[in-house]
Order: sequence, then C-alpha cells, then structure tokens
Amino acid sequence: MVEQWSTLDGLVEGYKEHQRRTRGLREQTLCGYERLVRLFVRASLGEDPVDPRRIGCSHVVEFVAAMQARFSPRSLKTVRTALRSFFRFLRVEGLCDERLEAAVPRVAFWRLAMLPRCLSGEQLARLLSSLEVSGRCGRRDRAIVVCLASLGLRPGEIAKLRLEDIDWRAGTLCLRERKTRRGAVLPLPREAGRTIVAYLREERPATDDRHVFVQHSDARRGRPLSSNAVSGVVVRALRRAQVEPPLAGGYLLRHTLGWSTRGRA
Repeated sequence: MVEQWSTLDGLVEGYKEHQRRTRGLREQTLCGYERLVRLFVRASLGEDPVDPRRIGCSHVVEFVAAMQARFSPRSLKTVRTALRSFFRFLRVEGLCDERLEAAVPRVAFWRLAMLPRCLSGEQLARLLSSLEVSGRCGRRDRAIVVCLASLGLRPGEIAKLRLEDIDWRAGTLCLRERKTRRGAVLPLPREAGRTIVAYLREERPATDDRHVFVQHSDARRGRPLSSNAVSGVVVRALRRAQVEPPLAGGYLLRHTLGWSTRGRA
C-alpha cells in the first residue's frame, strides 16, 4: 500500500482533496465530514499505521449503530453521506475493492415524527418583549435576535454581515454567500433596520473592522463575532425570557420563522 495512505492524517487529507476536486465542497462541510471519517477510521482500524483494505461491512454497521446514540436522525444522514463519500474515495484510489457504501444502513426519519423544533407564537412574543438595551451588549444582542427572528438568517450569515451589505436607501440586505454558495438580496424589515441603526449609533465600539456586529469585551474589542457567539446571544436571551426552547442556539429562530411561514401558506 502507498505509504501516504498508511496514516490517518494522510488518508484524511487525500480524501478531502478528492472531495474538493470532484465535488467542490466548502471547507466548512469538509471539516464536518473529516471529523466523522476520523472517528470511523479510528473505531475500525485503531492507531496508525492504518490499512483501509481491512475495513469490512461489519465495521460500517457497528459504527452507524454506535452513532445512533449520539446523533439525531437528521444528523445521522450527514454521517451516512460522509461515509459513502469516503468509501467511494477509497475505491477510486484502489484502497478498497468492496462497495462499502452499500453497507451503510438506512436511517429511519419521518418528518412528522418529531415536534416542530421552533417557538410557539407566545414564546416568541415573550422573547422579543424581554429584550433589553441596557448593559454593554444590550443593543447589539437585541439587533441580532430581531434580525434572526425576522429574516430567518443562519448564525453564520449574521456573523459575516458587513456594513456595506446594507443598502439603507433601498431597504435591502445583501448576503454574499449562503449555504447554497449563492448570494441573495433580502428586504430589510423596518424593525430589524431600526435595531441595527440603534446599535451602530449608540453602542458599537470604534473599530476599523467592517463587520456589523463585533465583540465588546476588552481583550477582543472590535473584532468580528463568530457564529457560535451569535448562537450564544440567543441562548442568553431565551434564558432571560425564561423560555424553554425545543432547540438551543441561533437556528431556533430560523426554524420558527420557517414554521410560521408554512403555517400561513
């Protein structure tokens, strides 16, 4: 076997490069797949050196079964996708002759088997009415929650939003890149626009950084927020409003808007 494939790091780097070349996957997606592939290889083959030719169908079934205790049915679909792409890579490189992707068990997932992972109308109203502008980050956090709730953006899209992305005259918001890898221009709701203006005028630290929402702590003052930090804003707001959410994090408000929109259709 070629020496570069005898270590987990070499195997994973070859897999990621193959995915970039053949599928053009984003680095964020590849990082998620890499984590799953690393878990699978270590569980199946142990420490280096590794020999992909030793992977059998039983390893595949056992791994997916073990993941069922850790992931939701929706997340298990990602596990299956990562494994299938990894097994195709192994066959292309001549590292495995068996069609291991056929051994990946199906994961039962019924759309209506779970309660909606969103807030009720009463919970959303309580959350929005509880938002305060006092404190060092009050206006920033209020603007973030209102934008998430009214625009249905992902936490990462809020974190990447830049000052030049807002067209105040046209009343629109430009998203340079979404999960689909295409940009979009969205109408900016009046209330969301007002909260952003209040933040920019009265609270945002002086900084050369062009991101709309930045950090306020002394050590990292003026630096852009991460998507995790945006989700943290939502978690803290829910806690203050004493709302028990069915799903934690920034995606909760995106799901809430999507559910309410389908309900009105």
